[in-house]
Parts: sequence; C-alpha cells; structure tokens
Amino acid sequence: MLKEHKLNEDRADSSRLGEALKAIIPALEEFSRYAEPDQSGARQKEWKAVLEQTLPQKGVGLDNVLSELSETFIPNGARNGMPGFSGWITTSPTTSAIVANLAGSVAGSQRWWVQSFNTIEKVALDWLADLLGLPSDWQGTFSSGGSIANIIGLAAARQYAFEQIGVDPASEGVNNSQSWRIYSSSEVHHVNIRAAAILGMGRNSVVQIPPDNAYRIDVNELETLLKNDKKKGIRPLAIIATTGTVNTGAIDPLAPIADLADEYNSWLHVDGAYGGFGVLDERLAPQFEGLLRAGSFAVDPHKWLAAPVGIGATFVRDRLLLGRALTLEPAEYLEGATSSGEVASTFDQFGELLHDYNLEQSAPSRGVSVWAILKEIGAEGMRDRIVRHNDFARRLQRLVEEDEYLEVLSPATLSICCFRYLGKGKDDKALNELNTEIARLLRSEGRLVPSTTEINGRIAIRPCYINPRGTQSEVDALVQRVRELGDEITGKQ
Repeated sequence: MLKEHKLNEDRADSSRLGEALKAIIPALEEFSRYAEPDQSGARQKEWKAVLEQTLPQKGVGLDNVLSELSETFIPNGARNGMPGFSGWITTSPTTSAIVANLAGSVAGSQRWWVQSFNTIEKVALDWLADLLGLPSDWQGTFSSGGSIANIIGLAAARQYAFEQIGVDPASEGVNNSQSWRIYSSSEVHHVNIRAAAILGMGRNSVVQIPPDNAYRIDVNELETLLKNDKKKGIRPLAIIATTGTVNTGAIDPLAPIADLADEYNSWLHVDGAYGGFGVLDERLAPQFEGLLRAGSFAVDPHKWLAAPVGIGATFVRDRLLLGRALTLEPAEYLEGATSSGEVASTFDQFGELLHDYNLEQSAPSRGVSVWAILKEIGAEGMRDRIVRHNDFARRLQRLVEEDEYLEVLSPATLSICCFRYLGKGKDDKALNELNTEIARLLRSEGRLVPSTTEINGRIAIRPCYINPRGTQSEVDALVQRVRELGDEITGKQ
C-alpha cells in the first residue's frame, strides 16, 4: 500500500521542462550539424541492445530518461535532414517549425477551445491556400499526412457521387447495386488505392491507366475508358490527377482531365502531396491550369514545406458537402458543455470546429508549424526554395547528359531526375544489378543518399530535392560519386 503522501503525487515530472530541454539540446545540436556520415544502421546492434529491454516495473526517473535520449536515441536517429539526403520525399523540419511544434505540444496540446493554437489552425490554412493560389472559400483541414489527406478528398468525392443517385453514403452506407470506378494513372501514389478500400469502394474499383511517354496519365485512354464504362452503366466516382508523381515528378495534364470530369459529371481529386507546391515555380505554373476546377486538392506541408512529419492538408471546393461526408455527430459531453454567451473562459467554447471536416476528433495543433515557417520565410522564401530545388534536378540532368557513362531515365519536371550508370555492353538485367549496388554503396558511405525506383523495368537512381539544407555541391557530388562507383565496380579505369 502506498504511503499517504504519495497518493497526491504522480511519478512523472511535470515541473522541470527548461532543465530537461537544456539537458538534451547539446545532443540535438550535434546531431543537426551532420558533421559525421550516417552510421546508425551499421551500429544498430549496439543501440538496439540498449533499447530492446523489458518493461520496467519501477521507473528510473527523468534524469535517466534524458541521459538515454542524449546518448542513445539522438545520435542514432534518422539523418534525412543531412545536406546529401535526397531519398524518397522526406526531410527533417527547419528550426522555426521544430520550435513551434514544441510550443504547440506544451501550450496547445489539444487544438480545441478558445485559445491561440486553435485560431492558428484556421490562419495557417488560409495562408496555405493563399500561397497555393486556392480560392478563400475552399474548406481546408489539416491531417496527419498524405494518406489521410487523400482519404478526406476521396470521402468528399464519394459523398458527391452517391448524392447524384439520391443516396447519402455517410448516413446510409454505400449502395452496392451501382457499379463505380475511380480512374488514375498507374503512377498514382498507392495510398489512394488504399483509400478506395477504406471508403468501401474496393481496391479493384481503381482503374490504373498506363502513363504516356512523359509518365503522365494517358488522357486519350482515360477518355476511352470513361466512354466505354458509361455504356456499361458504370459511374465515375472520381478521377485522380497527380501533380508530382513520386517516381518521376510528372504532372498530370489537369485541364484536359478537368474537361473530362465535367463531361462525365465526375469529381476531380488532385493529389499534390509532393508536387503541389510546384505551382510556385512560374516555369511550371501553366501545367497547373485546371487545378481550380478540381473538387479537392491534397498537399503535404511535411514534405517540401519542411514541417514536422505528421502534417497533411486537404482543400475541398464544397464546404457543406465535406461537412456532410465527415461531420462528427454531436455529444452532450461536448456541445452540451459549452456556453453560447460571452466567452469568459478558454473552455466556454470549442473555437474552430475542425473535426467536422476531418477524420480526427482530438488532434495536435498542426497549423502552428505551418504558420511559423511561412511567417519566417514568407511566400517569396518558399517560392525561392521550389525554384532552387527544381533547378537542382535540371542541373543533375545536364551533368548526366554530358557523361557518356550515365543515362537519364526520366527528365526533370519538378525536383526529381532519375538516372543510371550505363555500363557499356551490359543488358538491362545486369545494369539493374549494377545500379542497385551503386545505391547500396552510397547509403553505406552515409554522405549522399538518393533512393531508387523502376522506370520501364530499369532500376534508376532517384534523387528528389526537397531538403532545405541541400546545396548545388551535393548535386554535383552525387553525379560524380555514381560515376566513380560505377567505374570501380565495372573495372573501368
């Protein structure tokens, strides 16, 4: 039995925040310098032995937790923010976003109520819409990332499609007597396929259309499928266009797709999780014509905006329709516990009811990180970043084209350029093995880390430039190092 004085004490410390932060800051600053190559993977046995322990029955206290964070966790974290990292479509957040995220964790741990971290959700969504050139009356909502952002957009699409046949799917469920299709390129991100499954439409409802020579959806094939399906009585639930495919950075032709969506009374959902910010590059803006005719648009601030991971956003043209699709049913302990009169307390009202347009009820403040980034660098700073990173991909393409032992597999549209080492006299199977090995060696060196993908059956080295810390020197070094490793492996002198 606990001693009497312990009954009023929690074992978790809640009073030494400043001291705790000071304790781990040196380790965080050292990590953020990226002075050493990434060796976390190579030494995983060492740190896993420290981490993989049984549940303690008696806690070790805050000081010991801080020590393990500084000595084990932080030094062996993911170095996807180091200047030479260009793999996948991820990076680590910039300083203002980190600090804002921490502030939100402490002072805005719940985004409800009449408090600053609730208001800033709406402000940040308005700023994001303004940055992207979206109309101010579109309903925006933050979520945990592109997966949920796309589900929200397609939930609105489902609501729209079913209402056309007199069914409210949010209330009544889906009507299985009607056959539906969702149309996309085969280059569409796989989270959209999963979204169809979650929304009850089924993965097989998604028709993935082979891309054209520029790796965009084949509009002629899309039109043929829509026409043939209409004859069969199959209705289009949505057409998904992508502005920045994850493989090549291709931008689907939005205007012709929007024309077809109008003709066949189909919802147009645009997945811009990665490349939606590309609209800020004036050279690419014409490729985004048609975006404002979409029903919904998803974008990920935790990608190119370099916000902390866990921040996606969806904008939907029809606010009321999104509300019908996702409105949370009222509950007495919530709505019944607020005041309709003058606000005298933070807790008199719930503020912006963001959960009526989302899949979450409780959620952290995500808008504060987006606000902090845009407040710090402004629209011009973000525009400069997009142009700079797109220029990196174009520079890499030029360097590859100038080298007879390298080959471009997909030219740069946004900030991705796929290429490979082209060993003379080798078939594609041998070249795939060679380039896979080159990528493995690059990762093991821990300085330059692109990812790989497959382009028409050929393994490509795939740098994607969204990292705010990256510079032109890492672009040049990647091309040089791929050439050197290829030469070493093949024995070319």
